Amino acid sequence: MDDTRETIRQLLMRILQKNGDTRGFTDTDSLVLSGRFQSLDVLEVVVFLEERFGLDFSDGFDQSRLDSVEEILSFLRSGAHE
Repeated sequence: MDDTRETIRQLLMRILQKNGDTRGFTDTDSLVLSGRFQSLDVLEVVVFLEERFGLDFSDGFDQSRLDSVEEILSFLRSGAHE
């Protein structure tokens, strides 16, 4: 999961930087609920997860499950997306 963790961190960092947000973040920092991510940013994460991990979000998703690196990793580990 270390490679996955780093991949997720890099994605989130890239999105933040694209938005002009250069503040750092920890794996548990809220990005969605804190307002650092907007809805389009969450959709970018969803598309990435669909393409990279073959997930299907066509039935919708709870954006709080995509709020931080740890939340995303927990979501991937839980199998809740299947």
